[in-house]
Amino acid sequence: MDNQTTPELTDGPFAYQPPVLQAVCLDIDDTLVDFSSAARAALVELVGAADRWERWVAITDEYVARVVAGEVSYPAMHACRTRDFLAEQGITVDAARAEELEARRKATMRRSWGLFADVLPCLEWLRAAGVRIAAVTNASGQHQRGKLASLGLAEFIDQVVIAGEVGSAKPDPAIFHEACRVLDVQPGNAAHVGDKLELDAIGARDAGLCGVWLDRAGLQQPVPRGVQVIDSLAELPELLVCEFAAIAPVGSAGAR
Repeated sequence: MDNQTTPELTDGPFAYQPPVLQAVCLDIDDTLVDFSSAARAALVELVGAADRWERWVAITDEYVARVVAGEVSYPAMHACRTRDFLAEQGITVDAARAEELEARRKATMRRSWGLFADVLPCLEWLRAAGVRIAAVTNASGQHQRGKLASLGLAEFIDQVVIAGEVGSAKPDPAIFHEACRVLDVQPGNAAHVGDKLELDAIGARDAGLCGVWLDRAGLQQPVPRGVQVIDSLAELPELLVCEFAAIAPVGSAGAR
């Protein structure tokens, strides 16, 4: 890729100059949308218990990896995952019943999910600043685009980058580079924000973006060098102003 956009050097040829910000990438689930609360409620309806969450997450991650690898389609994976998960709980269902249960689970989830309170003010600030915005997700494209539209977020998002469509998933640098490509910016002129330390923040940092971990749960675990941490999206504007030399929309005089 070409050299990233930077402001003029003023303190000698070897002085570090922070880059100009042109784009922000955002994870969707548990970053913009309170997904886990809705998904937990839907899982309780599916199996009648709340203590199977960790295994549900693990088997979901296994199936997402299979989708990205091209082994199974997104539409097929949901019912297959549900059927396999139930089999582990000692509940045997056929394909038709798995489809029915999965449809019920999704309906419960759609009724339950909502935005975190800090999302719209943050997106409005980014939009007013002229920053390009991408949603970057490892989840299903149709599912995530529908979610963004139903929650009123589509108008803020310039691009939606889907792991299954790109052929790579976070934390692979390829998906972050694809987000920068479709936004027409260099990685050094972009930040990525997400609730997963390794998948989002470290993955973005390793791809050359400013990696920001959104620690909504207040875990306060140690983070590696080069990763920024915020507890709320309300803190993101100040972080970006501090970490970048300026904010310059693509094509503006400040973005060369």
